[in-house]
Amino acid sequence: MSAEQVQPLVDLQQLVVALRRKRRFWLTTALAGLILGCAVAVLLPAPPTAVTKIMVIHPDDSPTDSGTLMRTDVAVLSTANMAAAALKRINSTESPSDFLKDYAGLGLTNNVMQVTVKAKTKDDAVAKAKALAEAFIADHTQRTQAAAIGRSKALLQQRDQAQAQLADIDNQAATEVAKGRNSNAGALEQLYTQRANLVSKIADLQNQAQQAGIGSPEVIAGTQIVDSPAIQPVSKLKTYGTPAGVGLALGLALGLAFAAVTALVRDRPVLRREISQHLGASVIAQIGVKPIGPAKLRRRSKAVTDTRRVALTLARAAREDRASLSLLEIGAAAPTAELAVELGRSLAEDGPVVLVDDLPGKNVSKLPVDGNVQVVEAGDPAVARAVRRVGVGTAGPGTAWTDLSSLGAETVLVVRAGFANTQWLHTVARQLADCGVPILGVVLVDPDPKDRTDGTLWDGLHTALRGRAAVVAKKQDEAVERELRDETKPIEWPGKRDTERRLRPLDRGRPPADPDAPTRRLKPVQES
Repeated sequence: MSAEQVQPLVDLQQLVVALRRKRRFWLTTALAGLILGCAVAVLLPAPPTAVTKIMVIHPDDSPTDSGTLMRTDVAVLSTANMAAAALKRINSTESPSDFLKDYAGLGLTNNVMQVTVKAKTKDDAVAKAKALAEAFIADHTQRTQAAAIGRSKALLQQRDQAQAQLADIDNQAATEVAKGRNSNAGALEQLYTQRANLVSKIADLQNQAQQAGIGSPEVIAGTQIVDSPAIQPVSKLKTYGTPAGVGLALGLALGLAFAAVTALVRDRPVLRREISQHLGASVIAQIGVKPIGPAKLRRRSKAVTDTRRVALTLARAAREDRASLSLLEIGAAAPTAELAVELGRSLAEDGPVVLVDDLPGKNVSKLPVDGNVQVVEAGDPAVARAVRRVGVGTAGPGTAWTDLSSLGAETVLVVRAGFANTQWLHTVARQLADCGVPILGVVLVDPDPKDRTDGTLWDGLHTALRGRAAVVAKKQDEAVERELRDETKPIEWPGKRDTERRLRPLDRGRPPADPDAPTRRLKPVQES
């Protein structure tokens, strides 16, 4: 990666791939949330709820009211005094503060209020709803009567004050009349005018006091229970569906959040582009994991087919070059062992093959092999005598780095996508470079099926498998030219034995024909 390339703070592609690979986890959490929600609905069912409706008439009600009076009634209903009065009616010992948590009022219109009450049993819920409605009606009518009596008293007090003023004016007028001719006619006329106004005012106050004393009979008659308390029916879909849906949503959200956070924190590359960059080698092939469930019943799965195809690719490269080859796994011991066995079977067509099993779990030894393939452990004397050997080891934590060169002069890394973090991939590449073991390529196990990134490093042609064909062909050409110059000394070139095996008996010992070589013209045979 060049210095000019800037890494994004959050790689959205990597995040999406990580979430897709973790789909089993967050689908499991969503399913667990769904099951937990259903369990809560079954084990902790909602308590019975009784509903009643009250018609509330206000003395000062008007069509232009915006619901202020009804909101006041709802607030009064939610007081401790109202809860205590309702509990007193049914002789309950429950605390008013606890009862306040079990009921609520809702203003449906300016004059209709709905009351819902929860209780442990249906009968208890209905009784509490009725007691609460009756307590509210009694309190409402009492407050209306108290307001009327208070207004009547205020009017009577004003009437008494006006009567006192009237008596004073009568005294003043009598005094002026007693003066006879010396009386002031203007003052006397003014006193009579004031007296007439007070008499009218007293009469008006008397009438208002009488009306106020009567109260508001329409309030008392109109405020009543219009819908008797009854248990509110609840559908099973709502009873079980709501908790299940909430559990599903919470489980899915928590699973996605955890998967996203772990993908950002753990920094385990999944894309071919990232793995090739961190290991410094190109991705030459990929192998899927074995299917789980009904797909496992198929005779030949895609993973087995991919393993055989990759083994044939590695076998062709191994035939062209006699250097020993090793397979090193990173989080993919079982696929590496299967790939090694398939590789041994492919190479066994040309002669005996020795598989050096240096895996911690001895996975190669547990698999069946053909008669021309021998599986031995590291350090066995057969390793030194082997003409063609393939080492199988691990590059995971705890690896003895100095022993990797004994498994093979060159290596192919079998890496499980999303297993190792960036730091460990750097460690593997650095240790192999220090040991002088070039990485021919990377076989990716369990790749993301929607990964379209390029896993090729264009500056690694000297070690990559794609450059091996050109190098071997060049070595063959050089060997043919040297043999043609000195025909008495046969020269070996890479792949000569394999070529001789395929040639006819008359062509053995000769190099393969070069299609680009000039045509040799021979003189015709003359008769003697």
